[in-house]
Amino acid sequence: MNNRFPVSLHILTLLDDAKGELLSSDYLAGSININPVLVRKEIMNLRKFGFVDSKEGKGGGSFLAKNAADINLGEVYNAVKSDYILGQNKNEPNPKCPIGKQINQHLISLYSDAENALIQNLSKQTLADFALKFK
Repeated sequence: MNNRFPVSLHILTLLDDAKGELLSSDYLAGSININPVLVRKEIMNLRKFGFVDSKEGKGGGSFLAKNAADINLGEVYNAVKSDYILGQNKNEPNPKCPIGKQINQHLISLYSDAENALIQNLSKQTLADFALKFK
C-alpha cells in the first residue's frame, strides 16, 4: 500500500480551492506535510494524465487543467495506483500443498474484484463532490 492516492487527492483539492491561482510545490508540501520533491513527482504524474498543468520559473506553480466536476476519483486512482490495494503475497507457498499451490491465483482474483469495486465507487464521485466536504 502506498500514499500516492491521498497525496494526489490532497494536491487536487488544494488546486481546486485555489480557483486557478498558481500554487507552488512548497505550499502544497506544507499543507500535506511532505517533502516538496514528492509533491513535484505527483504533479508530474497528474500532469501526464491531464488533471494538472504547471507554469515553471519564478512565480510559477500548478493549477487544475480541467474543471473539478470533470475529474472523477476513479480516474485519479487509476492514474496513481501501483499494486493491489490489499497487498501482495511476498513468499512462495509450498507447491505440494493443495492450498499453497493455488492461493496466489485466488488472491489475485479476490484483489481484482475488490479493486474493481473500489474504482466503481470512486468513479461515482468527482473532485468537485469531494472538495465540497471542505466548504
